[in-house]
Amino acid sequence: MTATLSDSSCILVVETDEMLAGSVSADLKESGYEAVVAQDAMSGLRQVTELQPLLIVVDRMLTGESGLWFCTKLRSLGARVPVLMLMARDAVEDRVACLEAGADDYFLKPYRTDDFLKLVKLYLQPGSHASEKLRFGDLVLDLSTRRAIRNGRNIDLTMKEFELIKYLMEHPREVLTREQILENVWGYDFVGESNVIEVYIRYLRLKIEDEGEKRLIQTVRGVGYVLREA
Repeated sequence: MTATLSDSSCILVVETDEMLAGSVSADLKESGYEAVVAQDAMSGLRQVTELQPLLIVVDRMLTGESGLWFCTKLRSLGARVPVLMLMARDAVEDRVACLEAGADDYFLKPYRTDDFLKLVKLYLQPGSHASEKLRFGDLVLDLSTRRAIRNGRNIDLTMKEFELIKYLMEHPREVLTREQILENVWGYDFVGESNVIEVYIRYLRLKIEDEGEKRLIQTVRGVGYVLREA
């Protein structure tokens, strides 16, 4: 199965809690989206195949298989649709688990309508770079496919990884503070610890340097990060 973004306005909500699922669905419908609810991970996977949704919202805690299992299985099947995970905790290990499973971003309980809809709109805003590419050294970022290419190797990125490396590549050799990165990459009033950036940088480095390539994302201690060759 290879799921791609469709032309519909369908958003899949994978949520066991009927009251929470109802609130999320109502907010989405009020904002002009079609919301479809699946109550567990297995039925959610079936709905992905049938609906080809624009975006998926999944709770980490589900009856049966977890939201982490859902994301891992979804990515193993080739689906690249953006996934937002609802989590109860904001600890570093929780964010790491979220990224490792293949989710693009997360939002925290208790559920807040405004914060949730801002995040949804951020991920569904239309792209404006049909065939443009950014280059830095041997790293190429294809803005249409949202993939990185290094030494002929295609690198799949989550939505947030893509936005982060894109921002760095738009400002090569410029030291960017954590505050600048949060404001420009996350694009909404960020609530949480700033070390969420470190988590995403870690995973970007693992992907970009997978074949032992030279490090490009450099840490500037006490300030932020810069894209430059060491």
